[in-house]
Amino acid sequence: MKRTTLILGCGDIGVGLGQRLKAAGQRVVGVRRNASALAGSGLEAAGADLTDPASLAALPDADVLVYVASADRFEEEAYRAAYPEGLKAVLAEFGARKRSPKRVFFVSSTSVYPQQAGEEVDEASPAEPTGFAGALMREAEQALLGHELPGTAVRFSGIYGPGRDRLIRQVSEGRIAPASPAMYTNRIHRDDCAGVLAHLIERTLAGEAVDDLYLASDCEPAPLHEVMSWLAQQLKVEATETIQSPLRRRASKRCCNARLLASGYQFLYPSYRDGYSQVLREGGFLPAKA
Repeated sequence: MKRTTLILGCGDIGVGLGQRLKAAGQRVVGVRRNASALAGSGLEAAGADLTDPASLAALPDADVLVYVASADRFEEEAYRAAYPEGLKAVLAEFGARKRSPKRVFFVSSTSVYPQQAGEEVDEASPAEPTGFAGALMREAEQALLGHELPGTAVRFSGIYGPGRDRLIRQVSEGRIAPASPAMYTNRIHRDDCAGVLAHLIERTLAGEAVDDLYLASDCEPAPLHEVMSWLAQQLKVEATETIQSPLRRRASKRCCNARLLASGYQFLYPSYRDGYSQVLREGGFLPAKA
């Protein structure tokens, strides 16, 4: 019998993950409020409101749940609904079923870390966020890790990739971060987000050990000035404006992915240079050759 993975809040990362799992022989059900948004994805689609117990009850049983919902807007009410409230509703529904999932994965964020002086952080570092976004994400993590269902929170750093090219567009306008003080940035390509989740799901279904928390970021934290300067070189753009507060809602820290690497995951794009080279090429950003 095919193993079933239910992807709750199935956006671009969820679709990429689902397509990988389907190619590996799994049954994959993508869940969105508007199921028609998954037309053309090749995935089985289901409509549900993640905060509505009645609509959750109509969803099929699954071997693995992946909760990868996102807030509609950057407001406390939207974050509360998308993260702790939605995840708690899902845990209540599937925790009460006769056939419960083997593991629930929650896509979290490195915004739970308050460090801002370039410190290295890992899964053991204090996660005591001061902003509402990180605090509500942390509340959701704690709800999962305190539940009777086996659960894993995966903290992604700054996600980039096709369609997530804000930094490239800033640089193409001649805008760049200051060199001093150094503001460290941590990144992960969208395809590695799907890859990390697929890797951990594979370990789960194979009966291999999976930790309850992973920090998922590429192998090279770097000052934002360095990243933007490299992009400027590729785009053949001269910087004309210094961005005064490029990390206004973020903190400067260096994310360590040692636990993830120890689990056997191999990054498709281990550095920002690898990943942004793909985005620049696929997105048509590079200047035409003479």
